Amino acid sequence: MKLYKAYAKVNILLKIIGKRGNYHEIISRFMRVNSLYDELSFAPKQKSGEFEIVGEFSCSVEQNTIYKAYMALLEALDEESAASLKNLMNKYGVKVEKKIPAFAGLGGGSSDAATYLKMCNEVLHLGLSLNELSAIGIKVGADVPFFIYGYDSANVSGIGEVVEEFKEKLLNLEIFTPRIEISTPKVYMLYREQFYNPIDGFEVERLKKTPSLDILKQMSADEANDLFKPALQAYKELKNHYRHGCYFSGSGSSFFRVKDT
Repeated sequence: MKLYKAYAKVNILLKIIGKRGNYHEIISRFMRVNSLYDELSFAPKQKSGEFEIVGEFSCSVEQNTIYKAYMALLEALDEESAASLKNLMNKYGVKVEKKIPAFAGLGGGSSDAATYLKMCNEVLHLGLSLNELSAIGIKVGADVPFFIYGYDSANVSGIGEVVEEFKEKLLNLEIFTPRIEISTPKVYMLYREQFYNPIDGFEVERLKKTPSLDILKQMSADEANDLFKPALQAYKELKNHYRHGCYFSGSGSSFFRVKDT
């Protein structure tokens, strides 16, 4: 069966610009990491029945982003297409070769969900546009739209649903992920309670136009990512893994730096 690559991402920049209910509005620069990806494929099942994911996951099938993507896609389709999707998943499981670490701020779960949606769209000839897939993906997770569009680099805003391509060369990044399971809701909650300090619109526009390499040259790890300080406070052991010149991706726990070229 055809293999589909679900790439990781890093947040070159992650700044909070406001609140929307329980969510935080952000401006972030997402960059794809070509050297790190999960591989997904459809694998024939021994017997038809339950939705099946073959791979190493610590969560139940129902908690998996791939299953959530399946449910969101079912809901969005007309009766005929939904029947085709159910039939496909009756005969095939989703096999995942997991390379992107979980709880790492690298978007592995979101990338898997986006890749699954694109696989179904292709195999079943659903004819959904990237915008339509993105609208389905945002119901699964805030980072899913970025992976739907497949840009090398993009400015991501709103709660993740606004994805604008930023044309630049991919940086050669080295990533290190400490074995610390970080809870994104916990880090955001701590940010909201103790570190809330949104940037203004002028700064947002400046950052949107600044190339990723310049952002990293101009800012320290905690200036580039508003979640770094709350993550350090909630997970004290993170400090032992931080190295000068490294940056923090998402809510962690991964650090990255630009390799010397």
